[in-house]
Amino acid sequence: MISNYKLRISYSVDGERGVKHSESGDNADFRIETDGKAEDGIVMRLVPRRGKSIEIKSFRLEIPYDFADKGGVRTRVYANGYQSWTDTREYTIDEHTPLFDGWFKDLMRITGALAIGGNDSYGDYRFTEYSKKAGRFHSFSYMYVRRGEEVDLFGSMNERTGYTIFYVDAENNLLTFAKDLEGKTIDGEYEVMNVRRYRGGYDEVFDRWFADMNVPAPRKKHANGYTTWYNYYGNISEDIVLRDLKSLSEAGVKADIFQIDDGYQTATGDWLSVKKEFPRGMKYVADAIHEKGMLAGLWLAPFAAARSSKIFAEHKDEWFVKDRRGRLVKAGCNWGPFYTLDIYNPQARAYIEKVFSTVLGEWGFDMVKLDFLYEVAIVPYGNRTRGEIMCDAMDLLREVCGDKLILGCGVPLYPAFGKVDFCRIGADVSPSWKEGFFARRLHRERVSTVNTVNNSIFRRHLDGRAFVNDPDVFFLRDYNIAMGEQCRKTVRTVNKVFGNLLFVSDDVGRYGAKEKRELSETFADDEISVQRAEYVSANVFEAEYTVNGREERFEIDMRSGVLTQKDPTLKKN
Repeated sequence: MISNYKLRISYSVDGERGVKHSESGDNADFRIETDGKAEDGIVMRLVPRRGKSIEIKSFRLEIPYDFADKGGVRTRVYANGYQSWTDTREYTIDEHTPLFDGWFKDLMRITGALAIGGNDSYGDYRFTEYSKKAGRFHSFSYMYVRRGEEVDLFGSMNERTGYTIFYVDAENNLLTFAKDLEGKTIDGEYEVMNVRRYRGGYDEVFDRWFADMNVPAPRKKHANGYTTWYNYYGNISEDIVLRDLKSLSEAGVKADIFQIDDGYQTATGDWLSVKKEFPRGMKYVADAIHEKGMLAGLWLAPFAAARSSKIFAEHKDEWFVKDRRGRLVKAGCNWGPFYTLDIYNPQARAYIEKVFSTVLGEWGFDMVKLDFLYEVAIVPYGNRTRGEIMCDAMDLLREVCGDKLILGCGVPLYPAFGKVDFCRIGADVSPSWKEGFFARRLHRERVSTVNTVNNSIFRRHLDGRAFVNDPDVFFLRDYNIAMGEQCRKTVRTVNKVFGNLLFVSDDVGRYGAKEKRELSETFADDEISVQRAEYVSANVFEAEYTVNGREERFEIDMRSGVLTQKDPTLKKN
């Protein structure tokens, strides 16, 4: 049991405006019950004194932890980002969690860009602490410290009561467990912390954590396919879809899923109103996909409605999430400002159910890619924490989809464990490798090839345990793209080695012999096992792995995007 900690709680009582502070688990307002049976972990429940209600402002357990390098082996800290798109990787203790802060964020606020677009809505910027100091990190739902092959994993066992956020202060050798309980008034027994610790090899600790959580194994192990987005973006039509479907079906490869992305609907939120570019409707397209022996997939942002949508115009006062001041909550700026359906509103919920009933039932789609899911829990409301809202939302989506496949995207990952079949674990890949000056200073959830490559590598432990990892698409085409051939090879190789949902977004009919061979090699259902994956210097990453029992090794220069195959017999010590 974790017992060597300092408890720090800030709270208010019975709705009073004053804030109290406590370092005791037993005072005049509440008591903290600790489960002494928790093996190498800690479970805490807060019990208010009779007749009192408690609103937690801050709940933290501070634990001493030695983060220093040991015996010449560098300490690596894994910091899990807030949602699918948030940059995530291992860091050394002279680094820190990346920032969306400073002068550029201030400039956006002054000019109104932040307020208009909601650019800080995508991540955790409103409710977590960032620091520019070396050795400062924060991680959502789980984190680990690794020295060589030894991993020390800390994992939450319950995010429904509120997100667990781990803060690392390597300089002061301090590890803090914090709970996001904003928006929750506690008037009865309530679990405020549930964390377990696992020590051992990399795969061993994750096997044990997922077994203890009882997360069901994914129904799929591997899938290949196509999506319209990264060639045409929103400019799609029935003609384009049917042409690329025909090309893929004649390419001589095994393709499992053909997915239509954003652009078929008249407005984001009006999912059942189809553009004139699809004159025969979406059932016709789904049937055409089935005739080619593939599953039909369709993109939705099920909780989103653009300001231009009919559903927003007709129901903005009743169906949409509002903050404590009664203002509509902006969820982002992808279609201009867009807003979030309140899943607890019966009419909004009925609309969501109707959408899925139509898409999966009447239209006949087999898989839905559900995007921008984070938005449902930007603010806590209805006496629920963000974690509770997000978990309820994922339960709702699993319910309305029945046994149809779900590809989750833009979602905090823990609530998606066992609820989706596939899940994006990185940012949208860009058609170029390098980012511009301003792009690098945007939020951590921005479109970024480098970030999604890192996420694909360092979230590999989720694949086959929580869901099937979707590393986003790879490219083989040499037109309509700014990414050179060497960088395209890097993305393709990383996706193949570290992911298991492999999508292309090209018109395969334009491929030559070389591209057809590379597509066949990438889609091959090979048995791949990763032995080592880490940065060997600030900008150079190295991996060792086997493909069908054959040893392989490569190195990536993250500045240039160039991947170099290495002699696998010359391994690093």
